[in-house]
Amino acid sequence: MPAGTHSTRRYDLDWLRIIAFALLVFYHVGMFYTPWEWHVKSVHAGPGAEPLMSLLNPWRLSLLFFISGVAFAYLHDKHGGAWRFARERIVRLLPVIVFGMIVVVMPQTYFQLREAGEIEQGLLAFWPRYIIGWEIAGIEVPTWNHLWYVVYLFVYALLLAPVLRLLKRVGRGPGAAFGALLATRLGPLVALTLPVLPFLAYRVLLVPHFETTHNLVEDWANHAISLTYLLYGVFAARSERFWQCVDRTLPYALTLTLVLGAGLTVVWQNWEAFTTGPVELWAARSGRVVYAWTAILTLLGVARRFLSADGPARRYLTEAVFPVYILHQTITVAAGYALTRLGFGVWTEFALLTLATFGGAIIGFEIVRRVNVLRPLFGLKLRRGSIPGR
Repeated sequence: MPAGTHSTRRYDLDWLRIIAFALLVFYHVGMFYTPWEWHVKSVHAGPGAEPLMSLLNPWRLSLLFFISGVAFAYLHDKHGGAWRFARERIVRLLPVIVFGMIVVVMPQTYFQLREAGEIEQGLLAFWPRYIIGWEIAGIEVPTWNHLWYVVYLFVYALLLAPVLRLLKRVGRGPGAAFGALLATRLGPLVALTLPVLPFLAYRVLLVPHFETTHNLVEDWANHAISLTYLLYGVFAARSERFWQCVDRTLPYALTLTLVLGAGLTVVWQNWEAFTTGPVELWAARSGRVVYAWTAILTLLGVARRFLSADGPARRYLTEAVFPVYILHQTITVAAGYALTRLGFGVWTEFALLTLATFGGAIIGFEIVRRVNVLRPLFGLKLRRGSIPGR
């Protein structure tokens, strides 16, 4: 479809974004219970949640970067140029990053250091030290923690702004050949295989050398993966052939996702037994890469087929999802730190923590949406007139 063509809003991607962020919230609640390193830990932490967490981990953020790429393409069309696109991203994301690092994320570092026994002073006394401290007990401050996703989106937007018009021409030029392949009988096979190749290369060439750190200047493997998924979204946004092929590919992608998910779960739970040599090891690693892409194709296809309706719930949740994302992890860390010291059983504690996280984030959103000065600090446009969704 030519740039500038009138288009309706992609409700399927709205719903998918809502679901992806909801799963991200659950994932961070789950991090409180796994043995994996995180800010604070439950007294009940153990391996029980690992299988489900491992199934989410390969694709949960890559899906969000793909959807963000689609949004980039539509925003660039809407604003009609590099500077206007960049200015919109600066106005929308920079206040979130600055306010988030200084205010929202600060309690996460405080409770992490309290649990480690590194500090004694209260939260308000710790705040100035956090802002000007540079480093406290090995933690660089101020930090962005879970807001790294927003930071990376911001940087990618500024880097891509001058070349997005060129990228769209590439999509309508050489990219048209790929679109033609997708329209053939072999389209589903092409969709399942060719887009995976860069990620397999990253797994061999980058991932072993660059551990994911969310450090903007050192996170090269993560940058390669995240930026490639974002560019896939940019190219896919206006490609009707791609979306038609997603529909055709859904049965195959779903089957592969289920098979790979089941097989990888067994392998991950018996890692030493199944990865006794380099062939088995790289087969498992490659399977994880393929699983991430097939899961994303499956979710795109399911959303197109079953989640294309609009309504008050979609409009409310579409506005709520970004503020909820900004707030949720701080609530999880603070509530988890307090709850695990009260002696509850694991399921009671988990239920209370989940309720506190979602309930607290929604209450926070309801406050933010009503206070105009807070709205830009949580990624919402300034309100003019009545409350959106009412």
